[in-house]
Amino acid sequence: MKDYILEQLSELTSIPSPSGYTQRITDHVLEKLRDLGFQPERSNKGNVTVTLGGSQDPLVLSAHLDTLGAMVRTIKDNGRLKPTTIGGHQWDTCDGENCTVHTRDGRTYTGVVLNTEPSAHVADKKQEKLEGNMEILLDENVCSDKEVKQLGICNGDFIAMEPRTVVTESGYIKSRFLDDKLSAAILLGLAKAVQTGEITLSRKVTLMFTVYEEVGHGASCLPSDTKDVISVDMGCVGDDLECTERMVSICAKDSFGPYDYALTTRLIELAKEHELDYAVDIYPRYSSDADAALKSGYDVRHGLIGPGVYASHNYERSHTDGMMNTYYLLKAFVAQ
Repeated sequence: MKDYILEQLSELTSIPSPSGYTQRITDHVLEKLRDLGFQPERSNKGNVTVTLGGSQDPLVLSAHLDTLGAMVRTIKDNGRLKPTTIGGHQWDTCDGENCTVHTRDGRTYTGVVLNTEPSAHVADKKQEKLEGNMEILLDENVCSDKEVKQLGICNGDFIAMEPRTVVTESGYIKSRFLDDKLSAAILLGLAKAVQTGEITLSRKVTLMFTVYEEVGHGASCLPSDTKDVISVDMGCVGDDLECTERMVSICAKDSFGPYDYALTTRLIELAKEHELDYAVDIYPRYSSDADAALKSGYDVRHGLIGPGVYASHNYERSHTDGMMNTYYLLKAFVAQ
C-alpha cells in the first residue's frame, strides 16, 4: 500500500491546482476512483464525493485537492507580472521558484518568481519579500504589457508553483503541497483497500475531495445523512508541538475551537490499541474542512488527523512513516 499511496501522491502533485483552478485534478481523481470500480460524483462547486460502501452511522472523510497559489493581478509596463495571493501563500518561500502561468484559453507559460531587485551585485539592500515587491518573469522574449497580452496572458490567469516532489531512500517526502495532496493520496489508498477486500467497512463511509479548503469553504456542503466528519489534512510540526514527520497527528483544538471530544478520544484509543506512532496537538493557526462544515450549520461530530508535515505553506517535508501511521489509523477507524 505504501508504494500505491506514493504513486498517487506523485501524480497529484504533478497536476497544478490552486484554489479555483481544479478541473484537471478533479478529473484525475474521478478517473482513479472509477478505475477502482466506484461511482464518484462531482458537485456543482467541484468537490468529488464517493461512497465506498457500508451502512449506518454515515462518516465523511475529507481531504482537499486545492493548494496555495497566485493569480495575475496586473501586467506591468515592462512585461513582468504582478501577482496576487491565493490562500495563505507566503511569498518569502517562493523567491526564485519556478512557476507556470495558465491562461483562460488553455495555454501555459513558464516563468520564475523573483523580488523586484533580486541581484546582490546591483541592489544596496534587498526589498522585503512581500506580495507588492514580487513579480513573475516569463520565460518569453517580452518587454512590454502589449507583448505579454499578445501571448494570451490576462489579468486573472492562475499561477502555480513548481512542486519539486522527491522521496528519499530514508523515507522522507519533500514537496510543495503535501498540504493536502499527501492525505488525498492516503484516501485513494483507503479506497483501494476497500476495493481489494483488505478493509471491510463497519459503517457507511464517503470520501470527499474538496477544492476550496485553502480559501475557507471546501466542505461547506456534506451529504445530508452525515453523522461524523473527519478532516484528513496535514499534521503540524514545529515549536510547542509533539508531532514529528513520522507520526500521525490527532488535533484536539485549532483556531476555530476544540474538536469533538468523543470522536477525538476514540481516535486516540485506536492509535494506542494499534501501537501507532501518534501525537495529540493543538494547532493555534489552523482551520480545516471539518471546521467549514460546522460553520455551514451541519449537526455533526468533527475530527482532524493527518501525517506530520514540517514547514507548512513552504517547501514541505513529511515521511512515509507518518503517511502509513495515518493510513492505519483511518483503517482502524472505518473497520472498527
